[in-house]
Amino acid sequence: MTLKLTNTLTRRVEPFEPLVPGQVSIYCCGVTVYDLCHLGHARSYIAWDVLRRYLIWCGYQVTFVQNYTDIDDKILGRAAEEGSSMQAVSERNIEAFMTDMARLNILPPDRMPRATQSLDAIRSLITELEAKGAAYSADGDVYFAVMKHAGYGKLSGRDLAEQQDNAAGRVATAEEARKQHPFDFALWKGSKPGEPSWESPWGPGRPGWHIECSAMVREELGDTIDIHLGGADLIFPHHENEIAQSEAATGHELARYWLHNGMVNVGGQKMSKSLGNFTTIRDLLDSGITPMTLRLFTLQAHYRKPLDFSAEALEAAATGWKGLNAALGLASTLTLGSDPACPPALAAARQRFAAAMDDDLNTAAALAVLFELAKPLRALANRLERGDTSAAAEARAPELVDQGQLLLELAGVLGLQSETEAKTSTNSSGPSDAEIQAQIAQRQAAKASRDFATADGIRDGLRAQGIELIDRPGGITEWLRG
Repeated sequence: MTLKLTNTLTRRVEPFEPLVPGQVSIYCCGVTVYDLCHLGHARSYIAWDVLRRYLIWCGYQVTFVQNYTDIDDKILGRAAEEGSSMQAVSERNIEAFMTDMARLNILPPDRMPRATQSLDAIRSLITELEAKGAAYSADGDVYFAVMKHAGYGKLSGRDLAEQQDNAAGRVATAEEARKQHPFDFALWKGSKPGEPSWESPWGPGRPGWHIECSAMVREELGDTIDIHLGGADLIFPHHENEIAQSEAATGHELARYWLHNGMVNVGGQKMSKSLGNFTTIRDLLDSGITPMTLRLFTLQAHYRKPLDFSAEALEAAATGWKGLNAALGLASTLTLGSDPACPPALAAARQRFAAAMDDDLNTAAALAVLFELAKPLRALANRLERGDTSAAAEARAPELVDQGQLLLELAGVLGLQSETEAKTSTNSSGPSDAEIQAQIAQRQAAKASRDFATADGIRDGLRAQGIELIDRPGGITEWLRG
């Protein structure tokens, strides 16, 4: 079968065909680093982590870029509240983001550019847009002229003329009075007293939100990429504006496939910081919900559908994970099978898993295959725990060993890994679980950059602290305390 994905741009489920055979370029919109991440972020980044892992499992060479927005009104507001600086707020939350993602076993991106490190690319792109008549300056600000881009609205399906009619009669702000069209948006914002600013051809200021992603996509991956990712709340205006900017500047399609995940709902309302109904990833995990329980919870719903959050739903996921975790824990102790050929029954299970994932990443159906594979292993693990002496001999059966290895492999594609008692307990004499996961994430990033000396140094440093790393298929790294 061929991987099929729902393309927001065309509103169709389409076969995935990369620009370059065997290679996939992906850009994922990252976080604005003014606060800790919530469950909505976890849902999004787990979904895209699974997409990436599956493409790698299918044999693709994947380049995954995800940005940090570290220039923003929210960051400046938080800095003012704290009496600190934009940089201090950003750095603290970038570090927290990395730790939270590592705890959820999300592979670190190959590159993570920041807005503050991409200013040359941003200014260059704005200059090109202005030269082509697609942008104009006004009192130190620079705006994109939406009417100059014929395709504006093609991602979201919005009609500019209709929106302009709907906006008629509203009171214009000073900023809107400077615009040629009500829906023109800022590419560059002139400096305000007390705010950080950078020099530009239009005077001191800072970039708008939308332009940074267009600049970083081009700088990191080129004019056209395979897949652009984000939450459904970014379709308009952010991604619509990205398309307009990039395509007006380059004359080329920005991305061939646009994928968007559904939102997390609490009591029928979207979870968001603005509504105050959010739960941070850190609070959830510190409350006793294990990282893999949270991961399983998000994967039980299709990535495009809303995810309903409740204590009851999390409890059900915890119950399901308990059995799967027992099977994975037993499978990780079994000796590798000697026969590389996959028995027919297991080959069929592998094919069902692939068919589910090829169907627009149907993780719920893929999980059903995992639970099917886990059933005899879970039963055997329960017998071993009860001290059943005959169970030890059964655990050495070649067919069970092969089944366990396939379970580990396919679970790894979904980013699920065994959580043993040793791994979830605290240990005052060594690094915390979160610190270990963060170092594993740094090692994976070093390996992706072919900096093997750094990767080996991290492994050796952890080994010296009694932490042994175990590399599994599918980019999974497990660990044990000595």
